[in-house]
Amino acid sequence: MKLRVGIVGLGEQWESRHLPALRTLADRFEVRGICEQVAHRAQRAAGELNAAAVDGFRALASRDDIDALLYLADQWFGATPILAACDHGKAVYSAISLPLEAEEARVLRRRVEEAGIAFMAELPRRHAPATVRLKELIATKLGQPRMLFCHRRVPLSTSGSAASSRDRRTEARDLMELVDWCRYVAGIEPTSVVAVRHAETPGGDSDDYQMMSLDFAGNGRPGDGPLAQISCGYYMPGRWEEAVGFRPPPALQVVCENGIAFVDLPAALVWFDTAGRHQESLESERPVGEQMLVQFHRMVTSLVRHMSGLDDTLCAMRIVQAAATSQAEGRRVPL
Repeated sequence: MKLRVGIVGLGEQWESRHLPALRTLADRFEVRGICEQVAHRAQRAAGELNAAAVDGFRALASRDDIDALLYLADQWFGATPILAACDHGKAVYSAISLPLEAEEARVLRRRVEEAGIAFMAELPRRHAPATVRLKELIATKLGQPRMLFCHRRVPLSTSGSAASSRDRRTEARDLMELVDWCRYVAGIEPTSVVAVRHAETPGGDSDDYQMMSLDFAGNGRPGDGPLAQISCGYYMPGRWEEAVGFRPPPALQVVCENGIAFVDLPAALVWFDTAGRHQESLESERPVGEQMLVQFHRMVTSLVRHMSGLDDTLCAMRIVQAAATSQAEGRRVPL
């Protein structure tokens, strides 16, 4: 079955991830309409895909020739297109940052639940070939994770301050994705979080570094179970090209019962056990954008209702909010 889809927002990953995936999966997806804040971008993309440029996401969601919405970019309308899809019974593939406020998140989840639509939140780190292989190794050779170290160094796109180069929503999404990645790899839920921040300027509201420690202690005693250290730094100006690429830390380092693994997305994985070093080539795997759209197609066309990633995303957001409380109050926050 070919899904007829409408696209809301093109976003930064359009050319590199979403457009190539849609072209490869032309036997499963047919783009019928595109809504984008910048009109000439919508017209150009629509021309490439033989689709219509549609003025407004509500008009797109109400069309009879649309089965699902691909919401691919954070724009000024926030989660409103998802609610419009709920009103018209259209499935949703969401690549956006979900609401940060708890009440907004509850309303969104309730609306999706009541509408009975298939919903998939884009979580690319989960579907990356290196992560898929890591989970296989944890189940077969490495054993359960004991410690996880997840680091992200984000170069600033301009020569201005960190505050002018990003916003709180982007910062929260960065941390949310790293939290979800660690939860997924650990395979259990964290029980507490403690976090620290470093202000860009003394007394300022903008940070150039954040770190949190997630404790997965099943008995409630911090330190008795797996531990994840997550950090995100915004201290490297993009114009320092040589410094940005100098000795980058692995995106994820996992210490397990029987070995240790180093992951760099999307397809680099090196792991060690008593037999020594193992380096696996995963470049031949299907790109992550295609894998996620294939899963979405399967969700929509199956007879079983799915809400993949929605609860996981909202859970990660709650953890990020708890980390902010820890930063502000200087204490460990139970989850």
